[in-house]
Parts: sequence; structure tokens; C-alpha cells
Amino acid sequence: MRYAKPQSVNEATNILLAEKGISRVLAGGTDILVQMKSGMVKPDLIMDIKSIPGIRDVIKKNGGFEVGAAVSGYEFNNHPELKIFAPGIAEAFDLIGSTQIQGRCTMVGNLCNASPAADTVPALLASNCIAKVVGPAGVRETKINKISVEPGKTSLKKGEFIKSIFIPPRPDFSADAYLRFTPRSEMDIAIVSAAVFLTLDDKGVCTHARISLGAVAPTVILVEEAGAVLVGSTLEDAVLDEMAQKCSDSCDPINDKRGTKEFRSHVAGVLAKRAALLAQKRAGEKSE
Repeated sequence: MRYAKPQSVNEATNILLAEKGISRVLAGGTDILVQMKSGMVKPDLIMDIKSIPGIRDVIKKNGGFEVGAAVSGYEFNNHPELKIFAPGIAEAFDLIGSTQIQGRCTMVGNLCNASPAADTVPALLASNCIAKVVGPAGVRETKINKISVEPGKTSLKKGEFIKSIFIPPRPDFSADAYLRFTPRSEMDIAIVSAAVFLTLDDKGVCTHARISLGAVAPTVILVEEAGAVLVGSTLEDAVLDEMAQKCSDSCDPINDKRGTKEFRSHVAGVLAKRAALLAQKRAGEKSE
């Protein structure tokens, strides 16, 4: 196995492009090190990207925030503005592992691990975040739900890696929320998860909503029809019930010892409903 620590994006892409064997990019290492120890993967190349300029920075940009690929959960949740700006993403990020893991884990690693149960991915998707991908062809931007194509597999091409995630600006009276269901409160992965982003007008009527679900399909999904149900409402009970049903209907989960298909589908609707109410409360508080 070879270890490389490039000092620039160009150097990094060239190293990945030249490698003929299995390559893995190291930002936090909380997934790849476990996979290596368990024998799931034996990389020919480990490329540590932490020395690339800007890779550990959080930059306020165009009304939003660009978060470098090596920014840890601890750094994100202790940033003076990020947790207030995007509380749903923050609470999703904070659920990854223990306190020790928080010091290393990254959103980009969570995304590129391509697990349907990833915590940050539904939150990033609901907030319409963008991944900045760098590679031999230069820089391209892509939507979060275009990265994972199936469990354990991404759409990234040879020589490409994600340099940062952009959290876009938020209209007034907007907020997000993330909830998950697990047997234990910590050190576990989601059986089902839901993230909601919504915007209210000055009368409390929803004008925009995005709802995403995790661990209910081969990849994290955006349920556009469920978000559309909330638009034009003040999230009355009947509207929330209809939204929850659309979420449940959109699920295609597995059956395993952690939950049946029917259970996961039902809980997806319940969590989406609770997350919507939490996002509504947060958005309403911004108008006070």
C-alpha cells in the first residue's frame, strides 16, 4: 500500500489518475480505517487530502457557506455561525459516532461512503446543497443526490474527489431539521431518517419545502411530491398526514433484523412529520 499527501488539487488529481489499483481518499478516515481493519477493502493507494489549501476551511460565500472536505463534525458544530445558519445539517453531523469520532469525521466522507443510512446526506439534500467535484477535467458542481448511485458506489470518475460542500443562502423565515430512528441514541446508524427544509411567508404560510429520507431505499431520496403538499399550507394536521403518507409510499426499504419494510415505511412518514414541525417552529422563530 502506498500513502500520498498532495499539496494541491492538481497534484491530488494526477496521483489518483495515475493509480492503476484501488484508491481511497483520506479526509477524516473514520470509514476507510474501519473498512481496512475488517478486510472489506485493501487499497493500493491512500491519498491524504488534508494538506490541500482550503480543504479544512469554512468560507462565507454568496450568502451561504462553503465547507471544506476535511472539516470535522466538531469544527462544524463549534463554528460561530454554521450551527445557527443550518441547524438541521448541524444536528445530522453531530449524530455521527462518538465524541472521538466527531473530531475526525467529515460530511464529504459520509457522502462518499455512499451508505443509504448516512446521517448528513438527507440533511444536505433537503437544503439543496452542492458538491464541488475536482478532477482531471477541472471543477464541476453536482447535486448531492447525484453522488451516490448505489450502496457503496459513487458517480465520481477516475481522478475525481470532492473538495467542498456549498450550503446555499436561505430566504428569510427558512429553517431545516433532521431526525432519525435508531435502537440506541448514539454509536448507531439510522434505521430510518428524515430531513426537512422549508420557507414561510410573513403570515406563516409555507412557500417552499424539500423533504428527504434516508435508509429507506438504495440511496437517500428526495420526495418532491411530499414537499409540494406543504406549499400553501400552515402545516395543518390533515396536510401533515397527507405529506407523511406520500413519504411512506415513496419508500422501498429492505427487510432485516433492524426493521421490516412496513415498519421503516411507516416511521419515515412519522419522522418527516415531526421534522417538518420542528423546521416550521425554527422558521417561525426567525420572524419574531
